[in-house]
Order: sequence, then structure tokens, then C-alpha cells
Amino acid sequence: MDTRQIRIAAVGDQLLAGAGDPRAIGWWGRVLARTSAPDVSLENYVLAVPHETTEQLNERWWTETSRRFDDTTENRLVVALSDADLDLDASSTARSRLNLANILDSAAQKDIRTLVVGPTPSLDEERNRRLAELNAAYADVADRRHAVYVDTFTPLVSHEQWRSDLAAGQGRPGQAGHGLIAWLVLHRGWYQWLGVPEPTA
Repeated sequence: MDTRQIRIAAVGDQLLAGAGDPRAIGWWGRVLARTSAPDVSLENYVLAVPHETTEQLNERWWTETSRRFDDTTENRLVVALSDADLDLDASSTARSRLNLANILDSAAQKDIRTLVVGPTPSLDEERNRRLAELNAAYADVADRRHAVYVDTFTPLVSHEQWRSDLAAGQGRPGQAGHGLIAWLVLHRGWYQWLGVPEPTA
């Protein structure tokens, strides 16, 4: 059997690059460490920019990822969203929806399968209230385009370990928090999206 060649380009903010994790591998490194198959050769490229909005992400994703993709490989895109859109004076859910829709539509036109990881909650209740609306909008955009959406906000917003980890890390997840994000990604469609079997142990 021929070996499948898969290249994944992942775009997102500082959490994608493992910020706050004392092990320096973050949730992304944990996900990759649990991903292997005998007939699959997997390459990954992390393209993170701190505190990036969806507009900025929409403007740069193809320029940067296209340099990592190849016509001879299965090209995949991971979009790890942040809550940065909440900090914009002129931010609106409609604009954020449009930015994500543009990314997903453009990727689909290029035959690139996309997995979207939603934003994680904070300890600020008012911010979380606004983020809940944004998260629902992102999930709807992904669903309409048949893209896998991993909702990290809903299961973590009241999760005791997540909140404790944020409190200890001055608002950033540490080892436990990154582990929780990785668990959600791995158990919310990751293996199916890649088309590889889940590990048995």
C-alpha cells in the first residue's frame, strides 16, 4: 500500500504555539503526539501570530500556508481561532463570521480540507458572555460549509480544572489547560477529519 503524504498547516494565535505550557509543546504538540498510522506520513507547520483577529488571519493564511503545501500531498488546514475580535472597537459578529467564511470558502476552492478549533474561555464573565455568541457564530459558519468545528468554549467555560489553570497562569492555560484543549480536539473529529484510525490505547 502506498504511504499517504499529508501536510497540515496550522494558523492561529499564541496558544497554538504552546504559550503558557511549561512543557513547551502546547495542545497542538499533544494532538500530533497522539496521531500516527502505519500508512501515513504526516508533516505539520505551525504558523502562529499572537492576538490575531479573524480579519488578519483571513489576510495572511493563504500567503503563508501555500508555501508549505505541495501538489503531490494531501493538504490540510487547521484554523485555531482566538477571542481577539472582541477587542476591536468596530468588531461585530457579522464581520467575524464573514472573515471565517472567506477562509473556509477559499480553502474549499483550493481542495484543502479544514478543521476549525474555536476560541477558549477566559475568567472574565462578561467577556465569556460575548464570546459565547461569537463561538456559536463560528460553529454555524463551519457547519454550513461542512467543516469540522471543535467547540472548546462550551465544555471549558465552567470546567474547574480549566479555570484553576487560568487563575494560576495569570489568564493563560498551563500544562493542564493545554491538555484539556488537546483532549477536545482529539475526541471531536480529529481522526475522522484526517482519515486515520484512532489509537487503541
